[in-house]
Amino acid sequence: MKVLTSLVIAGAALAMSTAASAGTLEDVTEKGFVQCGVSQGLPGFSNPDENGNWTGIDVDICRAVAAAVLGDASMVKFTPLSAKERFTALQSGEVDILSRNTTWTLVRDTALGLNFAGVNYYDGQGFMIRKDMGVKSAMELDGASACVNIGTTTELNLSDFFRANNMKFNPVVFEKADEVVAAYDAGRCDVYTTDQSGLAAQRQKLKEPDAHMILPEIISKEPLGPVVRHGDDKWFDVVKWTLYAMLEAEEFGVNSGNVDKMKDSDNPGIRRLLGVEGDGGKSLGVRDDWAYNIVKQVGNYGESFDRYVGPNTPLALERGLNALWKDGGLQYAMPVR
Repeated sequence: MKVLTSLVIAGAALAMSTAASAGTLEDVTEKGFVQCGVSQGLPGFSNPDENGNWTGIDVDICRAVAAAVLGDASMVKFTPLSAKERFTALQSGEVDILSRNTTWTLVRDTALGLNFAGVNYYDGQGFMIRKDMGVKSAMELDGASACVNIGTTTELNLSDFFRANNMKFNPVVFEKADEVVAAYDAGRCDVYTTDQSGLAAQRQKLKEPDAHMILPEIISKEPLGPVVRHGDDKWFDVVKWTLYAMLEAEEFGVNSGNVDKMKDSDNPGIRRLLGVEGDGGKSLGVRDDWAYNIVKQVGNYGESFDRYVGPNTPLALERGLNALWKDGGLQYAMPVR
């Protein structure tokens, strides 16, 4: 029986591997667009306007992949997904890439059959409260009720934090992010908890944003990034190096405004990045000007950050950990060479 069970498991694994090896890169090239799984609406990350046009740093990742593969950043279709739906949608092939403020964890990277292609936002979980509660620290939340998304790392982190600090809490859970926000805004819970960037984004949806504050404590590590299926290395490489190209462009000072001029640079690294020298595109299975198209049509990482979540946006987030490594942050591109 053990042998039979092992064969069944091995067969299932082989079937998954074979299905994955069908080739997402080839599929995307043939159909002419990237199907991107995004949130159901998180300002700054993936959010539709009144006309259904999606914007945000997670959206830019998908547009950059389309620019790299198809030469056109507009060739993307978006599928809004709840936290509960997102992994099934990716595993089943409903979407080609999941770019939805999703935390890279051991279980997700292994048991769920997924690959994280990098980190496009280093974050951490926090708490938001009403200012009139008079609370200044998360350590004062013993006995509080907390609104949280079900099926997320947020839910587990919340439990771990209160347990580790010998405090009690009452979870108020919902499947959809907007349901969580609405419940908190209606006073159904004392605290709203999610990633700090998410708190900054969702605060914009509250009736009186200025009546709420984010507590100083960060209770977890939340490295957020794009996700693809296991077993499809060609597509994994494309998505991974798309993010690296956006970062390396910023490192070199190449942006959407000067990229054409930079093609004449004497810097070998810039020339390789933009496809003027070498054949980096060939090894990825795309054109040699793949990174040029990313920067020209979408911009470098810093441009995307500043456009949607930076200090001059409603979220007003500082670069912090998301600054380039040479500026004291964690963002570090593998060399495009």
